[in-house]
Amino acid sequence: VLASLDGRPGDRVNFSCVGVSHPIRWAWAPSFPACRGLSKGRRPILWASSSGTPTVSPVQPFAGRLRALDPSILRLELLLSAGDSGTFFCRGRREEESRTVLHVLGDGADCRAPGPAHGSMYPQLLIPLLGAGLVLGLGALGVVWWWLGHFLSILQLCPPHIDPLVKVETQRPAKEEEPKITGDLDQEPSLLYADLDHLALRRPLRLTPVVPADASTIYAVVV
Repeated sequence: VLASLDGRPGDRVNFSCVGVSHPIRWAWAPSFPACRGLSKGRRPILWASSSGTPTVSPVQPFAGRLRALDPSILRLELLLSAGDSGTFFCRGRREEESRTVLHVLGDGADCRAPGPAHGSMYPQLLIPLLGAGLVLGLGALGVVWWWLGHFLSILQLCPPHIDPLVKVETQRPAKEEEPKITGDLDQEPSLLYADLDHLALRRPLRLTPVVPADASTIYAVVV
């Protein structure tokens, strides 16, 4: 009897020993033994026991993931993992057997690790990236806003700056130059206008209306 099963890593699948009245053992032949570091051919994975407790091989690839659902080992349950693809054989006392072919999604001769289904990878990557970018952007904006407020508060506390190098120069009145005397330097000092008695010039001249008869006439000749 030949049956077929498909599953993904992480799924649980059940095997049934169909057409075998008294199964005594289960065996497994991997489809891609090189991916599991195994050789080709069958290898036993579980035996029936007279005590009623099936015996699971501790060295087989399904250790910790395979269990019998009844003492007669007619049904098994397996937690799938990558590389489990292969054929499961149920052998009875009369050498009859049933076969179940298992294919795990992602298994192949190239031994690549299974990935997400095509088309669903982009949303799974895009959503975390968008969330991380949003968090980083908000954090940077908060830091800039805090520094801006801190800078403005410092400007309000500081007095206005006055450049000590700038000095206001008071305008000083231009120095009056002494009048220069032009003329012939050979003239006698007594005849220069600068040597005249300024007080005499400033006094108003009083004319005497009556001139004495005996007053002598004085002529002044100015050269």
